[in-house]
Amino acid sequence: MRKEPIITNHYYHIYNRGVDKRDIFSDIKDLKRFKESVKQFNQVDGIGSLELYRKSVRALGSHFELKSKPIVDIVAFCINPNHFHFILKQLEDGGIAKFMQKLLGGYTYYFNQRHARSGSLFQGTFKSKLINHDDYFRKIFAYVNQNYSVHNIPKNKSIFIFASNTEYESGHFDFVSKIEGQEMLKIFGGKNNLKKHCEEIISIIRKERGKTSLEEPDELPM
Repeated sequence: MRKEPIITNHYYHIYNRGVDKRDIFSDIKDLKRFKESVKQFNQVDGIGSLELYRKSVRALGSHFELKSKPIVDIVAFCINPNHFHFILKQLEDGGIAKFMQKLLGGYTYYFNQRHARSGSLFQGTFKSKLINHDDYFRKIFAYVNQNYSVHNIPKNKSIFIFASNTEYESGHFDFVSKIEGQEMLKIFGGKNNLKKHCEEIISIIRKERGKTSLEEPDELPM
């Protein structure tokens, strides 16, 4: 049980990494599976598993889509080769825990089955930090939205980068909640100012610590 309960309608920085610093993707198929899991497990009405959902799609046609309410709003994210970051707003009691349990449990089961391995894929349960004031929100938003830029990521692993900065720069929200995405653009004064803010924060972090290796645990901004 968590020492501090996660409070509904509050924003949290959620993060975790592969066990023993290992990569959590072996190829693009793995990344696509993780991305699909993020979308399909964020629903009040559960889908059971991605396999069951796909069977429903095949039986009812490609137009079939569950339209249950989300249990979290995704505000920002960055998926890296061996770890991930989210900023989530919990929409119902227990929503973040439910979402993360399904996401990490379901993906670990898939990964182990596909790659003939067993045991944990992630480093324990997910980590969470309440974002409890505006200054910290602005700093952690930039950090998460473009987190890959603070790391020295080998060129051959750059295919596993997937981050919300592309959605904010285009104004087209897919993984990011449309309501939250539009609110962030409003808060930062448009996509150009939002991009400038994120780049400035990332630049400061990189000047302070340099580009960190993926094997080093993230030192979160204060």
